[in-house]
Amino acid sequence: MPIYLPASLDEAPAAVALDTMTPRAIVEALDRHVVGQRQAKRALAIALRNRVRRQRLAPEIAAEVTPKNILMIGPTGVGKTELARRLAQLAGSPFLKVEASKFTEVGYVGRDVESMVRDLAAHAVDMVKRAKIEEGRAQAEANAEERLLDLLLPVAPLPRTEGGDPAANAPEARPTAPATREKLRAQLRAGLLEDRLIEIEVRERTSPTFQILSSQGVEEMDVQLKDMMPGLFGGKSKRKTLKVADARQVILQEEENRLLDSDQIARLAIERTEASGIIFIDEIDKVAGREGGHGPDISREGVQRDLLPIVEGTTVATKFGSVRTDYILFIAAGAFHVSKPSDLIPELQGRFPIRVELEPLSQEDLVRILVEPKSALLKQYQALLETDGVQLEFSDAAVQEIARLAHVVNTETENIGARRLATILETLLDEAAFEAGDAKKGVVRFEASDVRKRLESLARDPEHSRFIL
Repeated sequence: MPIYLPASLDEAPAAVALDTMTPRAIVEALDRHVVGQRQAKRALAIALRNRVRRQRLAPEIAAEVTPKNILMIGPTGVGKTELARRLAQLAGSPFLKVEASKFTEVGYVGRDVESMVRDLAAHAVDMVKRAKIEEGRAQAEANAEERLLDLLLPVAPLPRTEGGDPAANAPEARPTAPATREKLRAQLRAGLLEDRLIEIEVRERTSPTFQILSSQGVEEMDVQLKDMMPGLFGGKSKRKTLKVADARQVILQEEENRLLDSDQIARLAIERTEASGIIFIDEIDKVAGREGGHGPDISREGVQRDLLPIVEGTTVATKFGSVRTDYILFIAAGAFHVSKPSDLIPELQGRFPIRVELEPLSQEDLVRILVEPKSALLKQYQALLETDGVQLEFSDAAVQEIARLAHVVNTETENIGARRLATILETLLDEAAFEAGDAKKGVVRFEASDVRKRLESLARDPEHSRFIL
């Protein structure tokens, strides 16, 4: 029987069947988006496969098996975030990326660490809601069509007697209504009535915004106010005259929301968050290091201690329900240029038993990044300019030269990894992108000499390239 993460097929039709994907197959799937970093991919593939294995265990054993969190160590721009994001997409799991440097210790003004779990639960609710809307789209479209027909062809009242009661002997009151309605339905489906004006009631969605500082967060107070006063915010409606094409979208959205069961969505979202959520904590090295009693970073170790119960496993209250973090997979990452993993408090180090070091990108890696991934940078620029009728081409030598210059600048100035390629390509394609909006169309081809002519002078001047590239 196939195993679907994070829920069964009927609950999450878009989920990916992972029971047939071995760790090797998961690595191959990641290879389509991220170049190199085999060690990191292996660790992520094993972590994802272990979730499938855990679902096959007996409940009493499965309760004892918790995810082995991962600490990725490597410079910026080598694929740490992209690997975690692609892994979550592959599994259909709720995913959240946060920066550790944005959190503060309890007692200081700022975001508390529990907000990451609340944000993850909110993202899971959006995922489940989208899946449920897609599941009921056919029914919602049918209901919306009937409402449009009611507005286009209002039901005529039956004739009344002198006493005010509907006439009992009036079988011919609306003899042509069914035929007329079906004729109108055919015209509506054929798109012949899109510009006809109709009047509909539209519910106002505006509500005041509150900025409330509390330990629970702004969203918690927001739901409490809506629960206590459900008719106060967004309860009014007004009549609008819209074209059928515009009214269909409004009515369809109302029908989609009407078919949703908020309690069921919240329950499924909590289950999905607990069973398969992934939280990526970036810049973990920025909160590493011990306090020496001086300096402005007085809450770094406090942030680590606040992170500890979240990573170890605790229960966090959200507006959708309580979320246990025991089986959420935490992936932390940092460059660790100044600090090192051993600077983290020992308790937090122990909660990230798997450590992988990502290698800096070589010139060959940069060449592969330009052309191999499914959403490679060159493919993106070619697709963009093609919309203006410009066919962008790069020779193999030009690609090699772009990668060489990026590697040189990374070596001589600041190493920002693959992000350097985007900066160099923007500089290289500045003129082509500017002129593509005019009448000039056709093929624009770059050779190695063109790349050198445009960028060599910048790359040779470290001070200049520091600001331009």
